[in-house]
Amino acid sequence: MQIILVSTPIHDHAFLDLSVRLYKDDPNWIQPLNKDIVGIFDPKINKEFRNGEAQRWLLMSNNGVVIGRIAAFYSKKELEKDNPQPTGGMGFFECINSQEAANLLFDTAKDWLQSKGMQAMDGPINFGQRDQWWGLLVEGFYEPNYCSNYHLPYYKALFETYGFQDYFQQFTYHVAVKDKLKPKVKEKGARVLADPDYTFRHLEPQNIAQHAEEFRTIYNKAWVKHKGVGEMRKEQAMLIMKKIKPIMDPEIIWFGYYKGEPIAFFIMLPEVNQIFKHMKGKFGMVEKLKFMWHKWRKTCKKMFGVVFGVVPDFQGRGVECAIVLAFAPHALRKGFQYTELELNWIGDFNPKMLRVSEDVGGEIKKIHITYRYLFDREKPFVRMAAIK
Repeated sequence: MQIILVSTPIHDHAFLDLSVRLYKDDPNWIQPLNKDIVGIFDPKINKEFRNGEAQRWLLMSNNGVVIGRIAAFYSKKELEKDNPQPTGGMGFFECINSQEAANLLFDTAKDWLQSKGMQAMDGPINFGQRDQWWGLLVEGFYEPNYCSNYHLPYYKALFETYGFQDYFQQFTYHVAVKDKLKPKVKEKGARVLADPDYTFRHLEPQNIAQHAEEFRTIYNKAWVKHKGVGEMRKEQAMLIMKKIKPIMDPEIIWFGYYKGEPIAFFIMLPEVNQIFKHMKGKFGMVEKLKFMWHKWRKTCKKMFGVVFGVVPDFQGRGVECAIVLAFAPHALRKGFQYTELELNWIGDFNPKMLRVSEDVGGEIKKIHITYRYLFDREKPFVRMAAIK
């Protein structure tokens, strides 16, 4: 077997083509859009290159067939933080069912990261934000949501035999839209809705700039205390809104207010992988026309819960139940497009969000694990700390 650094357009194609070959007989796998993978490793597109580096490798068999791939990346900021150990990342791993082959790929990523000053690696993760390509799928091999990892079942053994340890788990909760809300949700939500100081409404397209600022305000109050999450700037919030605008459905993006001030949001989007699964990785002019046709025909029946946030001062008051209760009449009306909802990326270190997901009727459908591998094998391993 031979490791080859990805450095040519032919290598780029082989990097993408491997997953097509490995998953060709798996009816649940949805081929990611090529542009979404390629863009991660393009310094002109991915801003992570401003403070970091990334490399990709292919693993070739003795007869010249690609049998594995891996990427490794790190941020130079890791060397500046007060960390127990600077930690890099590995991801986009695909491999035949061979521990020897997997070990060679893992060693290649480890050695490169070690040469850059890293003392550990997390994986499989993204060279970018956590909301995409994060964690190894270990339970619930159903169709993946957009930019969510889908893996072959034997990958878990490849990771754990090498020595990766469970740093944290991410749950995807499933909610059937027509299911009745739990009495506790109705009771807590109704109590909040009865208070005239609280108001809830869905996004208004004509006020998207205002909503972007409301989103930023809530996000910065609710998330900056989380490890690895920085404060969102005004231009970032507007960029997010512009990015989701082509696929957004205003009726499934909700905001909550107290005395006119934004305190909560529940952002859902149509689960576009239900459309992209017809594209075979491409998104040219023909595929864009297909996308518009599917959008017009409302063939997508699944909503994807992107993010749910309540500012700390209002957590535990029933606001999360109230926003669901306010949305319910829209979801239950005749002709509503969507029949199911998936709440993605709920970390096991976030007990409040686990409770909220269960309160609104969610049941765990998929489990991903984010692993950590310490280069010093004598160093004690510590899981991700729970948010208090």
